[in-house]
Amino acid sequence: GQIIKSQGGKQAVELSASSLRIVGECPGDTFPLAKKRHSLEYLRTIAHLRPRTNTIAAVARVRSTLAGSIHKFFQGEGFNYVQTPLITASDCEGAGEMFRVTTLDIDDVASLPRAKDDEGKELAGVDYAEDFFGKAAFLTVSGQLGGETHACALGDVYTFGPTFRAENSQTTRHLAEFWMVEPEMAFADLTSAMDNAEAMLKACVGDVIEKCDEDLEFFGKFFDKGLKARLDKVVSKPFVRCEYRDAIKYLQEEIAKDPSKWQFPDVEFGTDLATEHERWLAETKFDSAVFVYNYPKSIKAFYMRDNDEDGGETVNAMDLLVPGVGELVGGSQREERMDVLVEKMKELDLDVEDYWWYLDLRRFGSVPHAGYGLGFERLVTYVCGIENIRDAIAFPRYPGNAEF
Repeated sequence: GQIIKSQGGKQAVELSASSLRIVGECPGDTFPLAKKRHSLEYLRTIAHLRPRTNTIAAVARVRSTLAGSIHKFFQGEGFNYVQTPLITASDCEGAGEMFRVTTLDIDDVASLPRAKDDEGKELAGVDYAEDFFGKAAFLTVSGQLGGETHACALGDVYTFGPTFRAENSQTTRHLAEFWMVEPEMAFADLTSAMDNAEAMLKACVGDVIEKCDEDLEFFGKFFDKGLKARLDKVVSKPFVRCEYRDAIKYLQEEIAKDPSKWQFPDVEFGTDLATEHERWLAETKFDSAVFVYNYPKSIKAFYMRDNDEDGGETVNAMDLLVPGVGELVGGSQREERMDVLVEKMKELDLDVEDYWWYLDLRRFGSVPHAGYGLGFERLVTYVCGIENIRDAIAFPRYPGNAEF
């Protein structure tokens, strides 16, 4: 055919066909995508075909642009890209919600090797010394600990890869398999981490605004009418920074006006902020992306550095909260003092022997360092204005679903 000036008003040119050849037939009577707007819930049941829809195709393009922008930003800042292992014996978060990796024949329970005490008496558990890796192994929840090994040698590094969490959650914000962006910076403190996270997000969102204008228009029309203005604000407006103690005070003052409006009205120092608290701070109190920092030690991970100012009651940690999502980034200055770190691990009943290599980073020449983790799918939902994180990844994994 020939390309000619379009007779219609929605495009400049069109193809005037002289012949037509069908490359791949598609039977209309059984094709599961009808000429109508399907629900996102239905599309998840046909995840192998849903990229053919306008919505999921647009998400895929924005996701691709964001991934490229993340690499471009960190490479431009002189960071080295490190690929950390997916199989690990370490629980980075100390939460215990990990998928086990084993080659033992769990279908034949009688054949499983039993753990024994020093006297050779059988114990209740399995002897993982007989397993493939010679010890219990899991899918990683974070690449951070591995990233620290290279930050202590190369300086600034980042990881960007899949992570896993066996949390029985059916919320719109959680997946069992998700991607994390985790930079680690040597000779850096919490302020450095917040500065870097803000610059990275501004750069990535700016790239999407520049390269994915049609997709953003689509999301603005069908999902979030205020999306473009919100993204423009991310790029142009400085992020707010608020201490955790102040955030609690603001929440207490607001909740006191009408506690019945809140699902979790009991807020005090030591409360792990719920999504409704995070979103109120970002959407109503500040109408901006906001860093909440200096969290109580009791609700944060073992590797976060104790604050000297309050005797270690809080740690040098931060979360970045954004409108529409809540927490998007979590980070901290790491605890570089070996004696303090060992004590914190013991308090959490973590086996110090499992982390011998991590402690070596402190034992053999430590430096102050800091970093953070960005949940990539949460970033995709935020930039696209979609509500459910299961639509931000090609094949979502969550409790009861590992199809495709």
